[in-house]
Amino acid sequence: MSFLKLENLTVAYGKDAPVLKNLNLSVEKGEFVSLLGPSGCGKTTTLRTIAGFLKPLSGRVLIGGKDYTNVPTHKRNIGVVFQNYALFPHMSVFENVAFGLRMRKIPRQEIEKKVRRALEMVGLAGFEKRLPSELSGGQQQRVAIARAIVIEPDLLLMDEPLSNLDANLRMEMRSEIKQLQKNLGITTVYVTHDQSEAIALSDRVVVMNSGKIEQVATPQEIFSNPKTSFVASFIGFQVLAVGTVTSIEENFAEVLREGKIYRARITGRVQLQDKVILFARPRKMRLTRHETQNCFQVQLISVLYQGETSLLVFRLGERQFSVEQDSAVSLPVGSNVFVHVPPEDLLALKEE
Repeated sequence: MSFLKLENLTVAYGKDAPVLKNLNLSVEKGEFVSLLGPSGCGKTTTLRTIAGFLKPLSGRVLIGGKDYTNVPTHKRNIGVVFQNYALFPHMSVFENVAFGLRMRKIPRQEIEKKVRRALEMVGLAGFEKRLPSELSGGQQQRVAIARAIVIEPDLLLMDEPLSNLDANLRMEMRSEIKQLQKNLGITTVYVTHDQSEAIALSDRVVVMNSGKIEQVATPQEIFSNPKTSFVASFIGFQVLAVGTVTSIEENFAEVLREGKIYRARITGRVQLQDKVILFARPRKMRLTRHETQNCFQVQLISVLYQGETSLLVFRLGERQFSVEQDSAVSLPVGSNVFVHVPPEDLLALKEE
């Protein structure tokens, strides 16, 4: 039995149209699941409904086999880490972390023990007397995490907790969150719009779009085998062209485009004569001056230097896409060349 189960959830804000409609999701005990998607897709609404901040119009929230749909937030043993940390500015680090325990009427000696242990776990031993204003952004985030885990929650919810940190600190905190979650074994639902963050942290990734789930899979599966064109675009594949499927053999299709046949891998539902979009990643394409199978004739329109690599932006018909190459590659803007994509790296997904 799944530890967390969302059954046919429909959620709306006031009289507005539902943000979520008949959403279903299961999370196993101890699992780290990320809700990934663009702003407005419903991921934070899903998290708020699990926490009890929002009441669904219909459907159920089951935790540990019990129906929590109508149970108020303070009676759910859930830890929440907010995007803006939500620390009490007038309280010390110790008092912030102890807050949930005091609300639960835990004895003072037990509070002392639990708070110090939680702060040790997030690397903040010795910071007990400081105010939030005396901490860096990363330290404030650690306090927020300590406050969430100190109550020993059945479920940990995290809403874009790293979005306010700089790039280097985000990378550091990713590793710490992942290790802490595994050490504690807490079932965790994590909201993010950053695909690299979701892939780095998660046991499974839930890609959401317009209030519905597009795909649920392991990070490896999401990264390599997107099932829809939306998922492919969101996780970094680029649209190259559109064509028609003329034949299918196992996991590969032959796609006709402007009189030429391209061989591409199938990851979603595709049938003969379907209109499909051809996708590829910037690092999986190579430049060539000679046309071979799976080549697209393109024109270079700009070069973006990135240090060891450069991003070469090409025009193909009315579309633009980029190819990542070694910076040693020298090609004048305006050059006409061919871009080759191996069949295993060229994805054919049904046009939606």
